[in-house]
Amino acid sequence: MNNILLSFDLEEFDIPEEFGQKLNEEEKIRVTLSGLAPLLALINKYNIQATFYVTAFFAEKNPEIVKQISEKHEIASHGYYHSSFQVDDIANSKQVLDTITGSSIEGYRMARLMPFDRSLLQSAGYSYDSSLNPTWLPRRYNNMDKPRAPYTEDKLVVLPASVASVFRIPLFWLSFKNLPYFIYKSLAIRALKKDKYLNIYFHPWEFTDISGYKLPFYVKRNSGLKQLIKFEKLLILLKEYGEFCTSKEYKNYFLKSGTN
Repeated sequence: MNNILLSFDLEEFDIPEEFGQKLNEEEKIRVTLSGLAPLLALINKYNIQATFYVTAFFAEKNPEIVKQISEKHEIASHGYYHSSFQVDDIANSKQVLDTITGSSIEGYRMARLMPFDRSLLQSAGYSYDSSLNPTWLPRRYNNMDKPRAPYTEDKLVVLPASVASVFRIPLFWLSFKNLPYFIYKSLAIRALKKDKYLNIYFHPWEFTDISGYKLPFYVKRNSGLKQLIKFEKLLILLKEYGEFCTSKEYKNYFLKSGTN
């Protein structure tokens, strides 16, 4: 079976701050919510279950929305804040999300997929991690020597983001925004067929108009309605090649199948 893990990093919209534009907390939340509404409507339209990696800060500001999402989709942790990290954030973010959703959070994804001590996750009560992008991203990380396929590490299941089998071209949100659609879909389908696993992630704020912010063209292009239309096209296509599942569901399948 070909498994498609679709996920979204549900965070405060802070990416303009990477490029020198300061935003207040209210605007960061407003922009994210503006993109979240049409995104949820779209994936619910096609009855697709996804995983939302949520920062505790966003969840505390929007507990009812996060609780509502958890009724159909999986909630996992994206740390406490998106712009900063302390070791205690790993456990504290889980506690916040556990309380809001009324269930035990199992998954974690580090903000910006930055390197960290993964051994901290198991002691905090997580069972899987999806913080690894097995490619090279200038000024961020170089994981070209890391596995492309899921694996276990100290009883923790690691679910890498998907990359193309050739040259390890990442298949994350920036590639979807900037590659011609026919190239992206070909790389994604090829990876899915080869690995029987496709783990791709996006952000709700991509699905609202962010053209007015001081961002590089490669970040803000195809935002809002353009991104939504293109994304719907991708979802329809992928449903022909595999089955969507949450990260937690795949983790359970992976352990049960003994492929690790």
